Amino acid sequence: MKGFVLNIAALAVAGALALPSPAAARRDLRDSGTVRVAVYRGPASCERCPETLKRAIERLHPKYRVDFVGAGEAADITPQTLARYDVYAQPGGGQDIPGALASLGEERIDAIHDYVAHGGRYLGLCMGAYLASASGLGLVPHELDSEVGRPGFAVVDSEDAAVAVRWQGRQETVFYQDGPYLLRAPKDPGFKAIATYANDDLAAARYSFGRGVVVLSGPHPEADASWFEAAGIGLEQMPDARLLRSLLIELER
Repeated sequence: MKGFVLNIAALAVAGALALPSPAAARRDLRDSGTVRVAVYRGPASCERCPETLKRAIERLHPKYRVDFVGAGEAADITPQTLARYDVYAQPGGGQDIPGALASLGEERIDAIHDYVAHGGRYLGLCMGAYLASASGLGLVPHELDSEVGRPGFAVVDSEDAAVAVRWQGRQETVFYQDGPYLLRAPKDPGFKAIATYANDDLAAARYSFGRGVVVLSGPHPEADASWFEAAGIGLEQMPDARLLRSLLIELER
């Protein structure tokens, strides 16, 4: 998944001018009894990615209630649908990032953009992180490119791998599928570095967008044993649930 430039003009302007949605009053999730999560499922994701993410979130704590949303689901991605959820999660996908964005379509892109701008939370993993970029959903003010080929990074192609990261101060390994490196945003008061690759490039981070929160991860902390086994990677390299849990916690702040 390489960086891309798409001419989707004026998303940020449209978000600023749009009328507040019902999601504008962001709930404090830290003491909430239920956290409602919408996980995208459709052509902008990859096989098994939405299902794996849903199961992984539900296993974190009973307070997480997860539904699939998308064109082929019981609920599509609309302002009315997203207003019912505390978190919108965009899982991993394939290599065709422009195609994934095109498959969402302008109405869904606008709905996600405005949902976050007015107080929603966005979780983007791998493809979901790429799609958040300035020329995609417009949730971060920069473009994203692959960590593959970066100085000091061990992975040199698009094959599945387990990569070393420093995740909230702990040395871990995590599943990786050509995910991006993220850019630091020192002028963003909501910015926080969550994890770095071994070369100190940013692997996971929190940003603010409008009244909302954006958490992005290049690698896949949600990947389960089947992913590691299919890639021929030893299960001893699979991290525990703390990595994914930390991303959800950052969204609750």
